[in-house]
Amino acid sequence: MYMHVGEEVLVRTKDIIAIIAMESVSFSMFMEEFIEKQDREIVQLTKGSIKSIIVTDNQIYYSPLASGTLKKRSQKSSVQEFE
Repeated sequence: MYMHVGEEVLVRTKDIIAIIAMESVSFSMFMEEFIEKQDREIVQLTKGSIKSIIVTDNQIYYSPLASGTLKKRSQKSSVQEFE
């Protein structure tokens, strides 16, 4: 199954390790350090404000969508299936 994470990008749900609210990163030195030390490719999905960070096996996505929205999408039928 795939989930839309912003800017026409779909990510395979089984590859998602974490969805982190950008507010959490801003207020936590631990989270900032975690993101900075990742050796994954960073994919910027917005030219505006970043609302969430999606960590996958190979990439980190900076998304314009709120973490709550992404959570709802992961639990609903808005997750798309492709074979």
